[in-house]
Amino acid sequence: MSLTMIGIWGCIVLLILLALSMPVGFALALVGCFGYALAIGDLSGAGHLLVSSCYETFSKYDLSVIPLFIFMGQILFHAGISRRLYDAAYHWLSWLPGGLAMATVGACAAFGAICGSGPATAATMASVALPEMRRRNYDMELATGTIAAGGSLGMLIPPSVVFIVYGIMAKVSPAKLFMAGVIPGLLQTLIFCVYIGIVCYRRPELGPAGDSTTWKAKFRSLLGVIETIVLFGIVMGGMFLGWFTPTEAAAIGAGAGLLVALGRGALTMDILRKSVLETLRTSCMVLIIIAGATMFGRFLGVTNLPSALASALVASNLPELVTLAIIMVGFILAGCVIDALALVMLTIPILLPVVEKFALIGGREPTLIWFGVLVVLVTQIGVITPPVGVNVYVVGGIARDIPLQKIFRGAFPFFWLIVLASILLVVFPQLALWLPGKM
Repeated sequence: MSLTMIGIWGCIVLLILLALSMPVGFALALVGCFGYALAIGDLSGAGHLLVSSCYETFSKYDLSVIPLFIFMGQILFHAGISRRLYDAAYHWLSWLPGGLAMATVGACAAFGAICGSGPATAATMASVALPEMRRRNYDMELATGTIAAGGSLGMLIPPSVVFIVYGIMAKVSPAKLFMAGVIPGLLQTLIFCVYIGIVCYRRPELGPAGDSTTWKAKFRSLLGVIETIVLFGIVMGGMFLGWFTPTEAAAIGAGAGLLVALGRGALTMDILRKSVLETLRTSCMVLIIIAGATMFGRFLGVTNLPSALASALVASNLPELVTLAIIMVGFILAGCVIDALALVMLTIPILLPVVEKFALIGGREPTLIWFGVLVVLVTQIGVITPPVGVNVYVVGGIARDIPLQKIFRGAFPFFWLIVLASILLVVFPQLALWLPGKM
């Protein structure tokens, strides 16, 4: 059997293991280890490589940014910031048709900026926003679909774990990827809100307009989130101005998050314990996936599958936009059955040789930054489409009286809105490249 065929069979076996619900990190490591041994004909060498891959991953200084940002999000979440973010958005948008749903999208975007987790954002906003929308007689299909789709914004609006992992794999600055995600994230938030406004204007029974609040109440609501705005400005602004690295920014954010919780009187030993335990659990999951993906990537490197695929695509003489469309459709389809982070870890080693040859955007780094934002944008679709649809299941777990089919129907229009945002990013790449270019 040729090395390329070994690589292809390794990918097939990996997909089978993932379909059988084997944990992603273990599946990647298992296929990578035995595939590497089969390719080089030396099992002991593969075992040594597995050990070294784990050691390199868990001892890599750059990856310390992951637990620090996760800890910042956990502390602020347990300090009750999600409720204050939603209240602020409610005061400013509730008077519009579908205003509560728009406020939910805005709160999801803001909470995603400090949390970085789509399912966590969806779960939090389902608990906070859904009771209020029920009370205002919102259509539950629209309400739950909005929460599930709004939760996906946490993947795109920095700081994002997916951006950190992609940056390490593609050897691109995570700070520049964070900046690249800001404008597309805000654009997607705006697209979601405009869609909700149009639908509820045409069919007011779906999202009745609420009572308008006074300007005094509006500005008073902002006082509840001023610390979060300042914290986000310090973390992102410091990276933008080059005052500190992403790891230093994460440490400053985590420390400032503790001070915010302490100042709010919300920092108890129980909250601290919960935040640390959740940070450990999530961080270990991500790092094990990275270690497994490192092993799997070295297996693919030995089989020459990435370079063979790149050569085949180049030899096909397809226009670059057609090649990009094929890649994006593949991401959309694969995202329906594979977790977003796992999908990025699995595909980026294969696709990087192809993407680096693109001439759509000048220069290797701008091309990889733009492609990284596009990948994260498209993989958002997987969290609201069956059978994975993790955000839908999270919302369904909280709103137990609403059938999952109804939540999926409510989230489906947002599928096309994410596709629209992706097309805009392809047509106008400066949406992702303007801010990183100013760093």
